[in-house]
Amino acid sequence: MKAIRFTAAGVAGMAELEMPAIKPGHALVRVRSAGLCHTDIEVLHGRYGEGAFPLVPGHEYAGTVEAVASDVTAVKRGDRVAVDPNIPCGHCPACRKGLTNLCASLKAYGVTENGGFAEFSMVAVDHLHGIGDLGFATAALAEPLACVLNGLGAAGLGTGNSTPGTALVFGAGPIGLLLALSLRAKGVKSVAVADISEPRLAFAEALGLEPLVSGSALSARARSFDFVADATGVAKVVEGMIGFTADGGTALIFGVCAPDARISVAPFEIFRRQIRLAGSHSLNRNIPQALDILSQDDGTMARLVSHQLPLSELLPFFAKGSGDPTTMKVQFSSEA
Repeated sequence: MKAIRFTAAGVAGMAELEMPAIKPGHALVRVRSAGLCHTDIEVLHGRYGEGAFPLVPGHEYAGTVEAVASDVTAVKRGDRVAVDPNIPCGHCPACRKGLTNLCASLKAYGVTENGGFAEFSMVAVDHLHGIGDLGFATAALAEPLACVLNGLGAAGLGTGNSTPGTALVFGAGPIGLLLALSLRAKGVKSVAVADISEPRLAFAEALGLEPLVSGSALSARARSFDFVADATGVAKVVEGMIGFTADGGTALIFGVCAPDARISVAPFEIFRRQIRLAGSHSLNRNIPQALDILSQDDGTMARLVSHQLPLSELLPFFAKGSGDPTTMKVQFSSEA
């Protein structure tokens, strides 16, 4: 089978691999769509996970069940499925608390185990979720959407707290827009997106979001948003979030900053203004909820997929994207 393969840190290429043998409790999935994430680039360069080379990357994917092990009854050949990539140990303190995404020895398809940038992938059946008649490209958004939902849950949305009236998301890339659209889907009436890219802001506006150019115009909106989230991973942007958060509001650190990055925040201001700070990592058993949202969406979230490509044409995007601000979610598609 054809696959993208990381053979060493920084080395990615096309490979012809043997079909994986099906282990007990597993199914062979024919990959139909698989999305590229910045995490894949970090994995390539050995900055995320265990640096388990050689590796087939790709943790955002959906497809059809091609074959199952003899002990499997939960799925059958032909089933249309999305993959939950996280593989927690199930017994560490975090797992026992239900925080499987914070597992002390977390593994994942596409990070420590071969993932979805291949024609076929072997997946444990309890990591497969039926997608009904949802399109494969849309179903492959379930993993990043599940990460967003985990972040919103960590920030207190959907836990009985009142819904914020206003929200601001920094970063109009695919994840920032998915976060903004999720806030709107959860009932936030006014959702703004800030960025320095005018083409990306124009796209955000076309999705029904309020575009805000980072700079002096945005500064006039200080302390006016009930909920503020960063999806840029830029430490300076994270540092400035508190200045845009209304009294009693919440600030969510969602973008992935460099591990050695540091910010300066005045504890007294957080105390005096009763600001809630939240962080989020990965997804935590949110795939079914994400699929439910995608099945009810009017197609807006699916518009975040800007490219559907064969495996070989995906390789250049591992060099930190295309440089084109109109590029959103890039996916491998078996039909491209």
